[in-house]
Amino acid sequence: MNYLENILGKDNSFWKYLAVCVITFIVMQLIGGIFIGIAVVLYLFCQGGEIAPELFSSVKSLYEMGLPENFVLILMIFPFVAGIITVWLLIGSIHKRTFSMTVNGRENIRWKHIFAGFLFWFLLMLVFFGISYIADPDNYSMQFDGAKFVALFIITLLFIPFQTTFEEFVFRGYLAQGIAAWTKNRWLVICIPALLFGLSHYQNTEVAEHGFWLAMPQYIIFGLFFGLIAVLDDGIELPLGMHAANNIFVCLFVTNNASSLRTPAIFSQATVDPILETVSLLIVVSLTTLFFYRKYKWDFHILNEKVK
Repeated sequence: MNYLENILGKDNSFWKYLAVCVITFIVMQLIGGIFIGIAVVLYLFCQGGEIAPELFSSVKSLYEMGLPENFVLILMIFPFVAGIITVWLLIGSIHKRTFSMTVNGRENIRWKHIFAGFLFWFLLMLVFFGISYIADPDNYSMQFDGAKFVALFIITLLFIPFQTTFEEFVFRGYLAQGIAAWTKNRWLVICIPALLFGLSHYQNTEVAEHGFWLAMPQYIIFGLFFGLIAVLDDGIELPLGMHAANNIFVCLFVTNNASSLRTPAIFSQATVDPILETVSLLIVVSLTTLFFYRKYKWDFHILNEKVK
């Protein structure tokens, strides 16, 4: 095992983890906020629109002021670009740890695992979307626009991996390794980052639309699942691929008015049942766990072993 064990014996002082997280958050807020503010002001100026402070209060307000959905998507992702660069540089300078050491404790990243996770999760989402569409076709309407979709396709493939990589790198990589060093407990390595990951999405539009107790379980389930397979697979490559596949699929294929990733996707969904979506997610993560357990011959007993 390398992913958690290889950072033991190194300097894992709590203040260093706190400093990295706080500085990264500040950089994301400052650079992201400045970039979004300038971009929105320039857009409204060119369009002759009125600039008001409340326009910057939420992602939803960006859509409501009439900004193109593809433009809003870029604005939303840009802070994550700044974030992944910042956290990478900070970990290197403060912890003397490479990017790949945070990913899997090795010198090389297992790209085949990333692509395997991406492909399997994407195909499962395609299958489940097909089932949902066949079961309730009236809940979906096609809104395909060739020009917008080509732009969306390029933006999604270029920028979404920055957002998903940042979240996996921080929660399932960096913080998970810190918790492993402090507690030596693999279950806490899975559960604590999952809870923090869920709470970090508290301001998402889905939470505002469906309520905390209906929307939040999906984020926490995602976090628990990604944390579980990271421990079992001894690295975060599978979560990196799956998370990217999930968000890219949502951006390209189906959107709804409550989504944080509202895009000119191929289909628009009229209503979303958060309970049904949670059940579907549980089925998907179960099938995925079974598939990769058989593929990589995982040993579930490792979950109860102390990190040492």
